[in-house]
Amino acid sequence: MRLMAVGLVFLLCLTAPSWATDSAPLRLAYQNRIGSVLPLLADQLGLFANQGLNVQIQRFSSGPACSEALYTGAADIATMGDTAALIALARNMPVRVLTSHASGAGRHRLMVIDPALQQLTDLRGKRIGVKLGTSTHGGLLTLLQRHNLASGAVQLVNLAPETQIEALQAGSIDALAASEPTPSQAEGQGARELANLAGDGNLYPILTLARHDMAQRPEQLRAFMAALQQALDYLQQQPQAARHRVAEALGLPEALVEQAMARHQYHLRFDAPLRASLEQTGHFLLQQGLIPQLPDLAAAQLSVPAAAKTSQ
Repeated sequence: MRLMAVGLVFLLCLTAPSWATDSAPLRLAYQNRIGSVLPLLADQLGLFANQGLNVQIQRFSSGPACSEALYTGAADIATMGDTAALIALARNMPVRVLTSHASGAGRHRLMVIDPALQQLTDLRGKRIGVKLGTSTHGGLLTLLQRHNLASGAVQLVNLAPETQIEALQAGSIDALAASEPTPSQAEGQGARELANLAGDGNLYPILTLARHDMAQRPEQLRAFMAALQQALDYLQQQPQAARHRVAEALGLPEALVEQAMARHQYHLRFDAPLRASLEQTGHFLLQQGLIPQLPDLAAAQLSVPAAAKTSQ
């Protein structure tokens, strides 16, 4: 299987670009989570290098950490969920949207262990561990509001995903809210799903953002997007090999990765349905006082110019 996977990548990358990109390395920050499978595969399979890119990789466990790297100039391109992206855009950070590389409302899950917690209203007065500023945080607030659990009805505890399961088991929180693979990992250690964020029509897109000055490096942008497209092709043509690669990279059981990936849709687009989902989340974040204004999503996209045609 490994030989087949390598062979496919070789065929996908048989014709490397003839142009040379800028000499400056491209600094990419992505989340080492199931939502960022496409940049992870592009990294693991050497697809960036096959597109002529010199990429320096930074891996983080949350979108806010990736956003911080982008804002401080430590990264040129970064991946993050909708809430972190909307906060960056609404605060006029020097960033633009390249694309959405995944979506899926069911990837956010609310997990509990206590058998007394049978419905969402049972969480009144309880502590929920969640990484603040993430897409899970934004979606969780929407879910709680729909069930009349407004601000103050529960206590949100700011916890990184890698510490949430231990905190749940220790009883320092009563529930955890996270995106995959953390909920599936928790499930394997005795937790169960109380609710997920599917059902309100929001696609909860995961976005790839770039610093606005990347517009001056169009060849690198084209090469970057081409590498992500090859990663998507690989995922669609060799799903089992792709899952194996992801499981190996994240140090997770392959069965767990398969279950978690099934809660996502992987794509490369930034179309009307995805923008509508961002607007829905943006209005809610504005109501909650988490952003100062609604960002102009129509002007937020950094378009990648088509490659110039060469004369024959």
